[in-house]
Amino acid sequence: MIHIVFEQANVSVLQKAIELDETLQGKIIEIKDDYAVGTITNIYESEGYQIRRDWWKELLQNSPYTEQLDLADDRLTIHNIIKALTENEEEQVWIWVAQNQHDVCGYYWLMSQLKNFYGRIHILYLNNLPFINEKGLIFYPTQLSEILPKEFLKAKKLVREITLSEFEVDADEWKKLCNENATIRILEGGKKIIGKEETFFDKDILSAITPDFQKLSKILNTIQSKMKIQTGDVFLVWRIKQLINEQKLTIQGSWEKGWKDIEVKIFNKE
Repeated sequence: MIHIVFEQANVSVLQKAIELDETLQGKIIEIKDDYAVGTITNIYESEGYQIRRDWWKELLQNSPYTEQLDLADDRLTIHNIIKALTENEEEQVWIWVAQNQHDVCGYYWLMSQLKNFYGRIHILYLNNLPFINEKGLIFYPTQLSEILPKEFLKAKKLVREITLSEFEVDADEWKKLCNENATIRILEGGKKIIGKEETFFDKDILSAITPDFQKLSKILNTIQSKMKIQTGDVFLVWRIKQLINEQKLTIQGSWEKGWKDIEVKIFNKE
């Protein structure tokens, strides 16, 4: 069995769940890219893939994650998954998807390449389902990592094969999103993804920035703790840079010294 998740935090919690239930035993693979943002036109072709890598390279510049671009190679990951499925006809894949655009876009990107293994590809979509938290209260998680390991034993009952119809319809939906190529993709409900302009998160950014200088790290923490629809800090910093270029924000510090050197405030025209 191959388990596929879309964030590193999900790997850890699923490992703990496997320790509680040996029937879940299998290899855990993380799809590392965030397909909810950035260019995805011709993403399965070399040219489109390179354009996306160049876009990420721009965003990761001077960030704490500059080495991640070389470490994240989802094309090699899918190659190895297909190789494992081809060499072992008993092998099956479980794709774990939480109710957020990061996971759902990752699912679309992934499953579109696995149609040849219909009948062996499964999904566990934790869509609007209640779980019990550490305090014994019911909640509706939007991230797999929010679920207690013991609760995964309940979640595994949701596993089902991806239907032939889904391989057709979902692949067409992803193709449409690739052709549209919006900078941001958000989850509207179910598996419905809609495109948004690159300014979509600007209101969240601007609401966290004051007329006085604040450390960039503090601003990012404030934004991500309050925003209803989540995105990564790398994308948020890229938008902050665009707002600086538009003279809506101003900074002190040097990007060359990294994020830790940057302070940001609302631009004052006076």
